[in-house]
Amino acid sequence: MRSETRDYRTGDVEVVLDITHDCAEFVSSGGDGLLQLFVPHATAGIAVIETGAGSDDDLLAALGELLPADDRWQHQHGSPGHGRSHVMPAFVSPYATVPVLDGRLALGTWQSVCLVDLNVDNPDRQVRFSFLAG
Repeated sequence: MRSETRDYRTGDVEVVLDITHDCAEFVSSGGDGLLQLFVPHATAGIAVIETGAGSDDDLLAALGELLPADDRWQHQHGSPGHGRSHVMPAFVSPYATVPVLDGRLALGTWQSVCLVDLNVDNPDRQVRFSFLAG
């Protein structure tokens, strides 16, 4: 197994950040196996979703409707609605596994791997990349 952590700056806005290129680069040394991604944060997740055609914005809109940024949350500190960021990983998991064939991600035509972050209070994120060779 080979593993490393990469740092991302998501800023002070909700974001669906496409990290597919980094995933492809990490597994490009060849071979078959599995790419395991993990976000060691209580307020971020990993999604495999189409990007660039509006689906990334649609995901943020859906999460906004499902988890409104208001004062209903028991977990209250930071920005208004911060508690929803702690609930989001129940809907957008903090991990994903992608098959790798001959050093290439076995994603569908329109699939991308994305870091999803609703927490506007913490602009710095990490993603653990682990390649499990087959």
